[in-house]
Amino acid sequence: MGKLIILALIVVYVGGAWKFWTGFNKTNFNQSLPNRIGFSLLWPALFIANPSYRRNFRKALKG
Repeated sequence: MGKLIILALIVVYVGGAWKFWTGFNKTNFNQSLPNRIGFSLLWPALFIANPSYRRNFRKALKG
């Protein structure tokens, strides 16, 4: 059961990073590669802690 939860968390993390990566051009962030990589990898922490990032994350996921 524990392995299934860990697998589910990994899938959600990778899926969120991929969706943000592909929709990054719809955000208000500077369109540089370091920003794209950093924001994509740190999305769970930034999503929880930063309202501005949350709005941009939702923009990236639309479309």
